[in-house]
Amino acid sequence: MENNQNNDKAEDTKETPETQEAQSAESTEQKKDETDYKAKYFYIAAEMDNYRKRMEREKENLVKYGNERVLTDLIQVMDNFERTIDMLKHDEDPKIKNIVTGIDMVKKQFADTLGKHGLTTVESVGKEFDPHLHEAMAQEYVEGVKPNHVTKEFQKGYALNGRLLRAAKVVVANDKQ
Repeated sequence: MENNQNNDKAEDTKETPETQEAQSAESTEQKKDETDYKAKYFYIAAEMDNYRKRMEREKENLVKYGNERVLTDLIQVMDNFERTIDMLKHDEDPKIKNIVTGIDMVKKQFADTLGKHGLTTVESVGKEFDPHLHEAMAQEYVEGVKPNHVTKEFQKGYALNGRLLRAAKVVVANDKQ
C-alpha cells in the first residue's frame, strides 16, 4: 500500500505536457504583466517630470511677468511726465526751468525704478520698421532716410523682460515724394 501511495505521489509530481504549457503560459503572463507595470511606471515618472518642469516654467513666468498689469498702467504716468516736460521746456521763465529740471529728475528716477523691474523702451527713430515692435501711424518722404525706416515717434514703446507691452507709434519713411 505504501508503494501505491509513493507511486501516486510520483505520478502527481510528473509534469505532463499540459501542465508544462500552463506553467509556461503563466510565466509568459507574469512577464507581460511585469513589462506592462514597468511601462506604466516609466510613463507616470515621465509625466511627473514634465509636470514639474511645466510648474517651474509657469513659476518663472509669473515672477518675470507678474508685474505686467501694474507696469502697463505706470507707462501712462511716464507718458504724462514726458508730455509735461515737452510742453514746459521751451519756457524762458527761470522758475519754470527749475520746475522742468525737477520734473525731469523725478521722471529719470521713475524710469530707473521701472527699469529695475525689467521695463525697457523700444528703440524706434532711425531703426528699420518692425511690425512686431512698431505701429505705423503715417508715412512720409524724408530726404536722406532709407525707405521703411522710422523717422518720428509719436508714442514710445515698452517691453517687459523682452515681451512687448506696448508698440511704439511711429512715422515711417517711404520712397515717394
